Amino acid sequence: DTYPKSLAMFDDAPGCLTCLGHHHLLHTPALSVVGSRNASLNALNLTKLLCGEVGQAGYVIVSGMARGIDAAAHEGSLASGSVAVLAGGVDQVYPRENARIYESLRDQGVLMSEMPTGMQPFAKHFPIRNRIIASLGLGLLVVEAGLKSGSLITAREAADRGRDVMAIPGSPLDPRSKGCNNLLRDGAMLVQDSQDILDQIDSKEW
Repeated sequence: DTYPKSLAMFDDAPGCLTCLGHHHLLHTPALSVVGSRNASLNALNLTKLLCGEVGQAGYVIVSGMARGIDAAAHEGSLASGSVAVLAGGVDQVYPRENARIYESLRDQGVLMSEMPTGMQPFAKHFPIRNRIIASLGLGLLVVEAGLKSGSLITAREAADRGRDVMAIPGSPLDPRSKGCNNLLRDGAMLVQDSQDILDQIDSKEW
C-alpha cells in the first residue's frame, strides 16, 4: 500500500524499494527536477526559488541528491516536501558533501533506492535511477544541462512516460545551457517562473 502509484503504473518499476523518512510524501503530487552538477550561481538560486514556490503550492519535489541543481532543488523544498532517489543504497551518503542534505531528507523528507542497503553507487546505477525520477513527477524540469548530461537521459525517460518536459533557457554561449536549449527547440515547455510550471502540472490527473 505504501508503494508510490505514480511509479507502479510502469512495467519497469522496481520490484522492491527501500525508503527512509516520511512515506506519505510518496503519495503527494510531485515535480521532478534535474540539472547540471556544475551549475551556475544564478541557476542554483533560481532552482531553490522555483522549488520553494512549487512546494508551497502543494507539490513534492523529486530529485537525485547530486551536487549542483539536485542539491538546490532539495534545499528549496525541504520545508514543503522533498524526495531523493539515490543511485546506491539508502544508507550511502553520496556525494559526501551532501551529508547535511542527506540528514535533512532523512528527518524531513524521503530517501529512496531500489539498490540493496550498503551498496555503493556505481556509474551504471545513475541512468537506471533516472527512470524513477522521471516516473515520480507529473512533469520534469531541467535546469542547466550540457549536451552529454545525464539530465537529458532523464528528460527522454520522462517524455517516453508521457510526462511533461520543461526547461529553463540559457545563453547559447554557455555549454551548461546547450542541453536545455535543445530540449526547448525539440518541444519542451519554456519555464521562466513557478507559475509556468504550475500552469502545466495543475491540470494533470494524479
